[in-house]
Amino acid sequence: MSSRPVVVIPADSPSMVSRSPHLELLKEMADVVLHLDRPLDDDEKVRRLKDADILLNSRGSLKIPRSVLERLPRLKMIAVCGIGYDSIDLAASTEQGIVVSNIPGRTATVVAEHAIGLMLAVARRMAFMTSELKAGRWRGDLGMSLAGRQAGIIGTGNIGCEMIRLCKAIGMSVVAWSLHPDPAKAERLGFRYVTMDELLHTSDAVSLHTRLSEKTHNLISERELAMMKSSTILINTSRGAVVDSAALVDALNRGALFGAGLDVFDHEPLPADHPILSCEQIVLTPHTADQTQEGIDQLTLGCVANIHAFLDGKAQNVVNPEVLLSKSL
Repeated sequence: MSSRPVVVIPADSPSMVSRSPHLELLKEMADVVLHLDRPLDDDEKVRRLKDADILLNSRGSLKIPRSVLERLPRLKMIAVCGIGYDSIDLAASTEQGIVVSNIPGRTATVVAEHAIGLMLAVARRMAFMTSELKAGRWRGDLGMSLAGRQAGIIGTGNIGCEMIRLCKAIGMSVVAWSLHPDPAKAERLGFRYVTMDELLHTSDAVSLHTRLSEKTHNLISERELAMMKSSTILINTSRGAVVDSAALVDALNRGALFGAGLDVFDHEPLPADHPILSCEQIVLTPHTADQTQEGIDQLTLGCVANIHAFLDGKAQNVVNPEVLLSKSL
């Protein structure tokens, strides 16, 4: 039996790691077990992961709750192949001494490009116009010019800052809100921090770039949507649960917003009967903001580097560093 560590990729769906050349680098340092489909339930997750020393969570999309972690006594590390780690029960991981790592910053430009693309597509009603043309209807509905308007950026981490740069590049002024405001960053990039209420009241386009946590769950709900102008565009490439989906559907159907561009949803994959699909002025993508060849290369290389560092006793990009302290005591 091999003495090499076992890395299990329980759900590379949609395909990411399996089509990356960096998979071969991983195979040089560990035995790799790759599953191309998604497990049907928690029992199947456990069956796939029972021999794993390291779990590689492709795109960070597979939920790993406490009930699964408690049945994986061999597991030592969870390498999230992405930025967000809300799919992992971090408290349970820490209690069991499992190191959890992510990949901050590597795909900031890739994701921001997608977000600005959604904003432009909504502003010019591109998805709606496409469906109308395919139905044989030649329409002349007015779109919205973004130059000279105000963008409100919620979250000023790596992706938020890239979005600020792109918004300014097309002639927008920018205000921002963050749980952790950085005045030096604002001065360097040329934007203003404001209160959440001011941002929502005054912005023509609001773009979300914050991680999901207890503080940001349903950050944009009925109250916040009511503050926005009826000409406002909402963009979300962060996490679906940052927005109250039911409240957003209601606002769109009432014409209380100009439109929305969403890459993330409260349920993924998006169910065929989800109410958001009935909304007209909306552009949707299936959580693919970082899915370009360049994005995949950066994510998988970063994930492999995190695993290599962990195996070398030099864990990096650890989101629960207290587990390292407990191991050293």
